[in-house]
Amino acid sequence: MKKVIILLLLSPVVLLVLFFGTLAIAYSPVYVYRLVSMNVADVYDYQHFDNRVIQGAEDVFQFQKQIDEDYVEGLFHDRVVRSGMETFDEWAEKSQTTALIFIRRDTILYEKYFNDFYRESYFHSQSMAKSFISFLIGAAIDDGFIGGINDPMTRYIPELKERDPDFEKITIRHLLEMRSGLKYNTSLLPGINIHAPWHDEAVGYYHPNVRKILLEKLEVESEPGKLFEYNNYNTSYLGLIIERATNKTVSAYLEEKLWGKIMEYDALFSIDSQKSGFEYMPSRLIARAIDYARFGRLYLHHGNWNGRQIVSEDWVVESTRENKNIPRNSYPDWFGEGCKRTYYNFQWWGHANCDSTFQFAASGNLGQNIYVIPSQEVIIVHCGNSLEHYGDWDLWQIAEKITSPSEP
Repeated sequence: MKKVIILLLLSPVVLLVLFFGTLAIAYSPVYVYRLVSMNVADVYDYQHFDNRVIQGAEDVFQFQKQIDEDYVEGLFHDRVVRSGMETFDEWAEKSQTTALIFIRRDTILYEKYFNDFYRESYFHSQSMAKSFISFLIGAAIDDGFIGGINDPMTRYIPELKERDPDFEKITIRHLLEMRSGLKYNTSLLPGINIHAPWHDEAVGYYHPNVRKILLEKLEVESEPGKLFEYNNYNTSYLGLIIERATNKTVSAYLEEKLWGKIMEYDALFSIDSQKSGFEYMPSRLIARAIDYARFGRLYLHHGNWNGRQIVSEDWVVESTRENKNIPRNSYPDWFGEGCKRTYYNFQWWGHANCDSTFQFAASGNLGQNIYVIPSQEVIIVHCGNSLEHYGDWDLWQIAEKITSPSEP
């Protein structure tokens, strides 16, 4: 009887060992360790990875300041009320906001940091990094390293065609638009609604050799150019194309084309491992919030930085405007069908309004936003570590307030 009881008690342990052992064989022991020890991603993850340093510029543009805290905090009043809070400060704390910057016509009206974050703190970009990778594609086209967005991805990664000829149908444009048709596993564990260990969000995030996954494991599932699917591997392939085309690391090219020209502080880009040395392109760029605002300013001014064209105007315009040639039924229903709708183009999000104005944004999980309102020359940067009391739609509502006729 004792043996039976011991066996019953040991069975879950044995099953867990077998389960994680199988995962280790399939994906690597490092992947399993990261998955178990780090679990759900947060804005401190970069501290657990090796990071490349990206140096800033020696002499940088500084925004003017004319602080108006009451005005900006008042814009968030509806969000505070919906969250059940009594004050803005209570909302900032409980929403886990870490930075909020509001800039209008090159003047900072608001710049505050919360929850033990400061101006010099590192702020995890999450998927805002995708918009920086998009910038580098434009820069590489400007430099002649990439022929154009209609090039097949196999022009730069030819071994993919040898593995599956269908890869040749995928263009750089398809990757930029998230319409590549690449297979993306989104399995959830039954009954608990969390990512399965083989979910590609997790595999692509924790694996110590993402380049190997891109070259050897991924498959084409459907016809490119048809349906939108938010797939982090699209951005990873864009990074690999930049690496191949420029013969430089993405970090080095980002420093050369952007950071070393306009940014005040250094930045970090996490790599999958020292051995592989491949940046996690979709989300592990780490920078200061005020430098995120500078990136927003660059795109607000169509790639021009105080008279110097950093990236071509055409690239910025095409990246941030809605491509109306893409059928709306290519997108999920929540994008909307009417005159007020969401769009996605070249790794940037956008909001179209019924009065023909628009906003565009670099957006990331857990509350990371560079939100640009062109009609008002406004840039809003929000960083945080939760979506419980904050979301991208809040900034769209704030944009509507700012653009109302009663606003100055």
